[in-house]
Amino acid sequence: MMRSLWTAASGMIGQQFHIDTISHNLSNVNTTGFKQVRAEFQDLIYQTIRTAGTPATEWTVVPTGVQVGHGVKAAATQRMFTQGSLQATGNVFDVAIQGEGFFRVMLIDGTFGYTRDGSFKIDSSAQLLNSNGYRVMPEIIMPEGFRRDTLTITQDGRVTVKIAGSDDPIQIGQLEIYRFINPAGLNAIGENIFKVTNASGDPIAGRPAHDGMGSLIHKFLEMSNVSVVQEMVNMIVAQRAYEFNSRAIQTSDSMLGIAAGLKR
Repeated sequence: MMRSLWTAASGMIGQQFHIDTISHNLSNVNTTGFKQVRAEFQDLIYQTIRTAGTPATEWTVVPTGVQVGHGVKAAATQRMFTQGSLQATGNVFDVAIQGEGFFRVMLIDGTFGYTRDGSFKIDSSAQLLNSNGYRVMPEIIMPEGFRRDTLTITQDGRVTVKIAGSDDPIQIGQLEIYRFINPAGLNAIGENIFKVTNASGDPIAGRPAHDGMGSLIHKFLEMSNVSVVQEMVNMIVAQRAYEFNSRAIQTSDSMLGIAAGLKR
C-alpha cells in the first residue's frame, strides 16, 4: 500500500514540473525569438516480482512477467526550434531570420552567444548592438553622416546605406548567421541568448539564404513560437493528472486506514 503513495507522489511532482514548464512558455508568449519548451518524462525503475520466460513446466515458460512500476520522473526539456510568426515593425534596425540560423553576439566576458532576437540598435559610436549592448558579430558600424531611413539589409545579409549628400548606396558590412547540428542541445542563459555545448556541436557559419541557411527579413521581428491554445490545453491536462495522482494518494490513505482499523 505504501508503494502507491510514493508512486502517486512522483506523479504529482512530475505534473508540477509540467506546469512550471507551461508557465514559462506562457510568460514568454510575447518574447522576441523565444522557442517553446516541451517537458518530457520517463517511467521509473520497476520491481520485478516474476520474470517473463521463467520455466513453468518441463515444456513451457511463463509468457508474461509481473512488474510493478514506481512512478515517473522528468527526463528532459526539449526546446522546439520551429519558425515563429514574423511581425512587421518598420524599424530599420530590426531583422528576422526566416529559416534556420542564429545571430552571433559578443558577450561581456568575450565569449559568443547566439540568438534569434533581431531587435538591434546602435550606440553613440553607431555600432550595431542587441538590446543588452552586446555587439553583433561580424561588427557593423554605421559611417559618419549616414541616413537612417536609407539603411537596407538584404535577404543574404548585405548591409547598405546612403550617406548625406550622396544618392549612391554603399555596402558597410555583411551579416552572417550560424546554425548547429543539434540546436536543441544549446544552453539557454537568458536574455534571449544561447551558448554552445558539446551536445549542440560547433557553430557552422554561413551567408544568409545560402547553403541551407535561413534568409533575413528586414524591418521584421520573429515572435515567439508558443501557441497559447496548445499551452492552455496542456495546462488542463497537467492539472487533471495532478488531481488524479492526489486522489490516488487519498485512496491509498483510506485503504491504509481500513487495514489499520481491522483489529477493532
